[in-house]
Amino acid sequence: MLLKFVILRTLLLLQEPGRQPRQPCPGRYLAKLSSVGSISEEETCEKLKGLIQRQVQMCKRNLEVMDSVRRGAQLAIEECQYQFRNRRWNCSTLDSLPVFGKVVTQGVAFAVTRACSSGELEKCGCDRTVHGVSPQGFQWSGCSDNIAYGVAFSQSFVDVRERSKGASSSRALMNLHNNEAGRKAILTHMRVECKCHGVSGSCEVKTCWRAVPPFRQVGHALKEKFDGATEVEPRRVGSSRALVPRNAQFKPHTDEDLVYLEPSPDFCEQDVRSGVLGTRGRTCNKTSKAIDGCELLCCGRGFHTAQVELAERCSCKFHWCCFVKCRQCQRLVELHTCR
Repeated sequence: MLLKFVILRTLLLLQEPGRQPRQPCPGRYLAKLSSVGSISEEETCEKLKGLIQRQVQMCKRNLEVMDSVRRGAQLAIEECQYQFRNRRWNCSTLDSLPVFGKVVTQGVAFAVTRACSSGELEKCGCDRTVHGVSPQGFQWSGCSDNIAYGVAFSQSFVDVRERSKGASSSRALMNLHNNEAGRKAILTHMRVECKCHGVSGSCEVKTCWRAVPPFRQVGHALKEKFDGATEVEPRRVGSSRALVPRNAQFKPHTDEDLVYLEPSPDFCEQDVRSGVLGTRGRTCNKTSKAIDGCELLCCGRGFHTAQVELAERCSCKFHWCCFVKCRQCQRLVELHTCR
């Protein structure tokens, strides 16, 4: 499949790193979860489109967690769209559903972890394995994010779809690998947050806890992995099938790298069968030589230029006390869109 998140399934299920989706994204069911209302009844699980039966059963057994799954899917979609905002494929499809697979996977692990620590879920809470005094001398205290529960739930709910396809499916092997690489991106960037205690703000005693990183940081990390993803092919290794670099001159990928099976299309033209919007009508940067520039983004078709009126705040003044008052100004700007 293609890679684009795989950025994020990369970005929904990916499509492999090659770089974006060539056929309908297997992770689209996660994107659809982001648009449903509260999942508080078992009947709602039956109505969720795209889930396999084992996922429906998990949904029914974990109703309190499903709203976190929904929020995680939305978080992942928004991050996918941010990371690819200047690319030919900007995490959108013809039916307006982003194709953000892997990234969605990460969103699920992230949101469930946060829900545990915030006390929203009865089945989990803070990570109580983090306690005592650290080698650096500070006291572990507070509520450490329960990343172990978030990762475990993500593995159970998201990966079951791929595992049901059997070990002979190359795409399943790719998706499982990228799912895990995405979760590792969160684990690798876990951080330590601390609070000082003492007279007049001194740090006589410091208590610390482990926290998940901002999701934007995870998105940046996965985007870098996406840009350096490895094209692979399935081969028999001993008694099992494994993914190995298609080019023997490339070093083997690690558990934290993203992989893809085939390059993505160029995404220049609309392709109804694949759900690709194309770049016609997209806003481009006339002066940029990068992918967001009109030459590359518009695939050499040229672009339209129009004068548009932009409203913005101006002549702002501070008034005592205490507010800022601004005028509303209009200015003409050039807007360039792909032909």
